[in-house]
Amino acid sequence: MIELIKKPQFLVHLSGVLFATIFGFSFMFSKVALQYISPIGLISYRFAIAFIVFEILRRFKLVTIRFSKHHIKAILLVVILQPILYFLFEVNGLQRTSSSEAGMMIALIPIFASILGAILLKEKPTLTQIFFIVLSVSGIILIQIFKSTSGIQFESLGFFLLFGAVISAALFNIASRNASKQLKAYELTYFMMMIGAITFNSIYIVSLIITGSLEQYALNLLNPSLIFPLIYLGIIASIVAFFLVNFTLSRLEAHVSSIYANLATIVAITAGAVFLDETLYYYHFIGSAMIIIGVYGTVSLGRGLKRLK
Repeated sequence: MIELIKKPQFLVHLSGVLFATIFGFSFMFSKVALQYISPIGLISYRFAIAFIVFEILRRFKLVTIRFSKHHIKAILLVVILQPILYFLFEVNGLQRTSSSEAGMMIALIPIFASILGAILLKEKPTLTQIFFIVLSVSGIILIQIFKSTSGIQFESLGFFLLFGAVISAALFNIASRNASKQLKAYELTYFMMMIGAITFNSIYIVSLIITGSLEQYALNLLNPSLIFPLIYLGIIASIVAFFLVNFTLSRLEAHVSSIYANLATIVAITAGAVFLDETLYYYHFIGSAMIIIGVYGTVSLGRGLKRLK
């Protein structure tokens, strides 16, 4: 077992499973937090906490962040796509569609990551990998279709906003892989948290000023029901998870690393059943099996890892 853990392949694939697990639990904590604050407020606090913690680590020299003018282009491309565009598209899209419709759209990210990876990075999945990618995505879509109680009726603006989130996430996979040639995964994560904190807090504070409720920014942080969800989302689901995402993307092809995100659906379903008393139905098990088989098939048939630095 010790020898297995020392292998680069094991560490990278473990990283993929871990970030999917963290993101899966984040749905549950987001659901709890959104009972008390708006979506943009939740994102603002999430990135503010993440950046403050990361900055403390940097100031105490527990992490060293390199930056030069040669890094600007790579950093800007990454942070514009994720978190800025992705979260703006997703939040506004969710307000105009149901969770089932949004879930189906977001599930398409691995497919578009595969297409864009083949075009921009020349990382072409094999035909067998394409089959497993489609199988995994189909598992998510099956769950979302059966979960929907009002049918699937995409509102056009909501559809295009969520499609924008899909394309942003897929392009982020490409941008992060390119940026990993110049920056370490934790350095890239630091800049993502910094720009995310500045952008979303600016939007949230301006919106509070417009509505004459600026004091609500501080009052929300005094709500004991929000403390643990915000800590989880700010530190675990932002710093840790995005570091693992960037690390995985730096070592695996885009279509392989992106497929791990589908496991988050299984974790979210399990967390909902265990902690929120949500009911599990037969389609959850069928869809989950499709997801797992699809992820395993895609990963096990990968062309190999980028050599660890």
